[in-house]
Amino acid sequence: MTDANIIEIFCILDEFCKYFAPELKKHTLDICGKRRRNRPCLMSDSEVMTILVLFHILRHRDLKSFYLGYVCNHMRKEFPHRLSYNRFVERQAKVGLRLLLFLQTCALGKCTGISIIDSTPLKSCNIKRAHSHRTMKGWAAKGKCTMGWFYGFKLHIVINDRGEI
Repeated sequence: MTDANIIEIFCILDEFCKYFAPELKKHTLDICGKRRRNRPCLMSDSEVMTILVLFHILRHRDLKSFYLGYVCNHMRKEFPHRLSYNRFVERQAKVGLRLLLFLQTCALGKCTGISIIDSTPLKSCNIKRAHSHRTMKGWAAKGKCTMGWFYGFKLHIVINDRGEI
């Protein structure tokens, strides 16, 4: 991953955020009675989204080691105003909707006629505890995959022959 690629990803995400922020503000409600600080965050939403995209592109195993070990040590020039890991995780939750909408609207590939589908289990709990599980009651179900039986959901993904979702 070169600096030019990182800058290109950041610019695309930043343009999307500039367009999307006013649209989101029109359709959200303000919470009355909750005091908010007006101090802006040092790291922009597009920077947080860029780090999350890089995390998935570079295929690191967990976000904490990627952020603390790679971003904070090797990408100081690209991200000069880094946050603590706890604050980064809070910001990650806030930009999740924007990142999801970006992926839905701008990052999906075109159907080329050749499609590959795969699935993976999202386990809610151990299969032995399925009868007493309450959190996903009515939604989750028993299922089977190559690793055996599970209780939860199956996540399906379809990609084209170029590997685009």
